[in-house]
Amino acid sequence: MSTSALSHIAPSARLGANTTIGAFCVIEDDVSIGEGCQIGHHVVIHAGTTIGDHVRIDDHTTIGKQPMRSPNSAVTSDKVQPPSQIGGRCLIGASAVLYAGCVLGEKVLVADLATIREAVTVGDFTIIGRGVAVENRCTIGRYCKLETNVYLTAYSVLEDRVFVAPGVLTSNDNYIGRSEERFNHFKGITVRRGGRLGVGAVVLPGKEIAPDGVVAAGAVLTHNAEEKTIYAGVPAAPFRAVPPEQWLENQGWDEST
Repeated sequence: MSTSALSHIAPSARLGANTTIGAFCVIEDDVSIGEGCQIGHHVVIHAGTTIGDHVRIDDHTTIGKQPMRSPNSAVTSDKVQPPSQIGGRCLIGASAVLYAGCVLGEKVLVADLATIREAVTVGDFTIIGRGVAVENRCTIGRYCKLETNVYLTAYSVLEDRVFVAPGVLTSNDNYIGRSEERFNHFKGITVRRGGRLGVGAVVLPGKEIAPDGVVAAGAVLTHNAEEKTIYAGVPAAPFRAVPPEQWLENQGWDEST
């Protein structure tokens, strides 16, 4: 274990063998960091966070931050969130913020400037790209890719092998911030296994993309998308079938790993 004298490490924190800690880090009470981890400079790891073996966390990143709640927030709870959990061999970039209550699986990559809110789970081998914002109460499966500047709204579900291209936007509020009735109807998007969203696509609240469904670049999805069908246009409409050679089942990927 190697630590900088300029960092603050709580006496109750546990650091594994061959883990290195950069300068000006703060590691709070009861944090557990596994073996062979690399913690950059100016990293803050809040109380109780658990980090697996061989994890890299780059400069200026914050892990385990408790959420802030505005008095008129519709989707943020006052409840104190449990500590963050980071699986083994994850890579977390610079200036990322992972809130308390988020759970990352094994070998997840979180790129620079990404934000993952509370009550979010991210499956093994998933990539959260640069500047991506994942709001609270989302579930993201295994082997997903969320590319640069994706905005995933609260209460959304992405199943395994979902691909989300850069600049995709989603919403969970059909009332656009007006009337008390909206508080009864918040619902994010659902993308079933193997679904894909093209660059700059917009998916409206509560919409579901069926397995292997595709929303084309620049489309605005206002209705559910059917299985193995490409939707294009504004508003999006069925364009054509997904070619069989692009079906997830025909990719030859080993689903056991």
